[in-house]
Amino acid sequence: MTNGHRITIERSGRRVRVVHGGQVLAESDRPLVLRETGCPERYYIPPEDVRLDLLTPSGTRTYCPFKGTASYWSLPDAADLVWAYPDPKPDVAEIKDHLCFYQVQMM
Repeated sequence: MTNGHRITIERSGRRVRVVHGGQVLAESDRPLVLRETGCPERYYIPPEDVRLDLLTPSGTRTYCPFKGTASYWSLPDAADLVWAYPDPKPDVAEIKDHLCFYQVQMM
């Protein structure tokens, strides 16, 4: 990356679970952990391990110069809780279509 900014991605050996309002939204034993300079660790979960039927696509889009443009999904009581990079920058291609949540429990 540039100017001392660094992103690393690796397969996590941890099991993660995402629960909101008592409902399990995702559970995976194969998440990717993304570590980025100045940001908290984030776990990117394969779409097969996410309850996509509970999420509604949002019109929100954000741009990161290091990762690309993110798309968001919401729950009725939690706007833009989930995001993914459908077309990430080449340096972070592994996270393509994996979903990331603001709150994740480690198991």
